[in-house]
Amino acid sequence: AMNRVQLLGRVGQDPIMRQVEGKNPVTIFSLATNEMWRTGESEVTQGGEIWHPTLLFLCILGDISQKTTWHRISVFRPGLRDVTYQYVKKGSRIYVEGKIDYGEYTDKNNVRRQATTIIA
Repeated sequence: AMNRVQLLGRVGQDPIMRQVEGKNPVTIFSLATNEMWRTGESEVTQGGEIWHPTLLFLCILGDISQKTTWHRISVFRPGLRDVTYQYVKKGSRIYVEGKIDYGEYTDKNNVRRQATTIIA
């Protein structure tokens, strides 16, 4: 089995460091990834008046669509946790590698919630 995630995106807010009593500290931040695509038809056209195989261009007609996904990142490893907290800032473009963790917690209204976190 494999649980591995690779993300490239922009940091949503300055990282914060939290420590729950009896547990190791963790640095937490959000990361936005964007997916862009064109909707519409595709056609291949030849460029220039003289045909040459290297002059083929792909013309994509249509509108550009975009989807932004927000990811919660948690960094537990001591060295990486501290460097992340000190140097990563809102708006930074960074690469994150880690694993997906699905967890549950109870909010302040005593409602059970699910949370997806990337453990870097």
